[in-house]
Parts: sequence; C-alpha cells; structure tokens
Amino acid sequence: MSTKQTLNTAKRIVIKIGSTLLVDPESGLVHRKWLEALAEDIARCQKRSQQVIIVSSGAIAVGRRHLKLKNGKLKLEESQAAAATGMIRLAHAYQEVLGHFDMTVAQVLMTLDDSENRRRYLNARNTLETLLKLGAVPLINENDTIATDEIRFGDNDRLAARVAAMTSADTLVLLSNIDGLYDRDPRIFDNAKLVPEIHGDIPDEIQNMAGTSISYDGSGGMVTKLEAARIALSAGSRMVILDGSASHPLRAIEKGVACTWFLPDANPKTARKRWIAGALKPSGEIIIDEGAFKALKSGNSLLPAGVTNVQGEFERGDAIIVRCANGREIGRGISAYSADDARRIMGNKTSEIETILGYRGRDEMVHRDDLALN
Repeated sequence: MSTKQTLNTAKRIVIKIGSTLLVDPESGLVHRKWLEALAEDIARCQKRSQQVIIVSSGAIAVGRRHLKLKNGKLKLEESQAAAATGMIRLAHAYQEVLGHFDMTVAQVLMTLDDSENRRRYLNARNTLETLLKLGAVPLINENDTIATDEIRFGDNDRLAARVAAMTSADTLVLLSNIDGLYDRDPRIFDNAKLVPEIHGDIPDEIQNMAGTSISYDGSGGMVTKLEAARIALSAGSRMVILDGSASHPLRAIEKGVACTWFLPDANPKTARKRWIAGALKPSGEIIIDEGAFKALKSGNSLLPAGVTNVQGEFERGDAIIVRCANGREIGRGISAYSADDARRIMGNKTSEIETILGYRGRDEMVHRDDLALN
C-alpha cells in the first residue's frame, strides 16, 4: 500500500468513473447514494482550491434500459441511440448532486478527433480551461452519438488520460471495480499480490499482468488502464487505479486505501515543454524584437506587439520556431494564429486584434504554456 501519494497535493484532478460503479446493470438507474458521496468528495477538493474534471462512462448503460434494448453486445447504431438517451439522464443526475454543493456542471462531448486534430485540440483545451477558471466542473464523455468504430476512443480510460494530458492535470484517478494492478489475475489466483507503485515507463512484464476485461456495459479493462497510464505518464500526470465502489472513494485515497499509483519522471509542465520542443515539427517561424525577447525570458507570453516578421505558412495550433532579431532560435511554441492572421496583427496591440481581424482571438501570439525556450 502506498503511503507517500495523496490527493491533497494535487492542483488539477481528472476523475474517470466506470459505468459499473455509476449504473445498476439491471435497472439502468444511477447509483444515487454513491454519486452523492462522490459529490461531497469533489466539494472538499474545490474547497482546497483544487480543480476537478469528471470523465464519466454510463450513458449507454443508462440509455439501453430506457430504450428496452436487449442484453448483450449492441450494434453501433443501437449504442449511439442508447448514448443519446442516457447522456441526458446522466448529466441531469450529475447537476443535481453537485448542485447541492453549489457546483455548476458543464457537459462536454468529445471524440478522438478532438484530441488528434490540432485546431480542435486547442478549442477543446481552451474551453476546458475557461470552465475551470469560472469554477465549473466539466463533465466529459465520448460523443458516442456521432462516433464510429474507426474514430472512437473505445473506452473512457484512454479518454480520461487524453483529457489529463490536454489540460496538464497533475493527477488522474481511475475509479473502477478493481483495486489496482496485480502481479496476476486476482479473479483466478488467490495468491495474487497488489502492485502499489510503478515509477516511470511501464515495462513489458507489467503489461503482461493486465489480463482481459470482463466489464459488461463498459469497454475498459486492465489493458486499457495501462494504455491510459502510458498516455498520462508521457504527459507528466500521475495516475491511480482503485476500487471506487465504496462510499467516498476520493476520501479513501487520502486515507491510504489499497490502490496502484503510476508515477511519472516529470511534471505536466515539464513534459509539455519537452513535447513542444522535441516532438512537434515546426511549420513556420516568427521573429521578435528585443523587448519581446526579454518578456519571454521573464516568463511572459508572446504578444503580437513584439513580433516583427512572420515566415512560412502555418495554421492555428501548428508548431513554430521563435527567433530573435539576429536570427538565433530561442525556442519553439504553438501558434494561436495562422500565418496570415499573424502577419496582419504583428506589431499591433492586443486591444487592436478584433478591429484588424474582425473577431476576438487570443491575446497572445504564443501563450507561455505553449512555449518551450532553449
């Protein structure tokens, strides 16, 4: 059992809730008492100034019962119909229980393309950041109503990990029906032992411990949880798997409940900077003046006023090289504007952007969180 890790130190937490915890498989009703206890846990997090994002399964499990769909595997179009029915009921349940603690729920539906396409990625991230700044609790689910077999996440474990990476969350909590990773399948072997912590990259022998999923309405198993761990670790997020079936699962983590922690070798900010600096191929360049250079070195964002030249062709969300006046590369970043728009607003004040472009974009050409300096 890990005694070192706790939720108290987290700044931003993504909580993934499995359908087997949230929904009664026979009646299709939400486990209201359990959800109310979780809402109380989340309220305690917010009182500690921690931001919380929920990634919830269960829409199909709820909807299929109301549509009287048969047991067993559903056709894609049946799953989509069930999701459309269940999402409304789930969102209503979340708002009721969280609203009791004066929290506002904001439903966000996502597809894989939202995390792969750079422009959609930025739009989704900016929306989530704004919701968190306004004190809302984003409630995220895969958009099953429009997803296809080719583009869907396939399970909300990976979706939660992508959300954690997208929002630079430092902690990802997977609430499941198993209390962590074992050295062998505990459903088969009585002497299976829980693995309390895994540091850094996940070795192949750990991957082989995972077994397969037996979840009925959910699509995740231990294999997908390890895949989620890889995504989270690469983004600098720590991840914990625990049995969340008991009341107040977040409080249980703080009390040292049996679980498995996956611990990264870098924090989210460092991991993101590393990704920008090394993993993205730049599509263009911008040249900045001395004042902008000093501002960047002081930890500020790059504003249009400090840009003197834009080279190459790139779109919003593309990686670009940032150079000082003498041509020396000082860093790389993700542009908030296309090359055409960047040329139009360079050298101008932020307050003039809307007049020049006809729309109100970002105040920064490159936000400091999207900039990796050499």
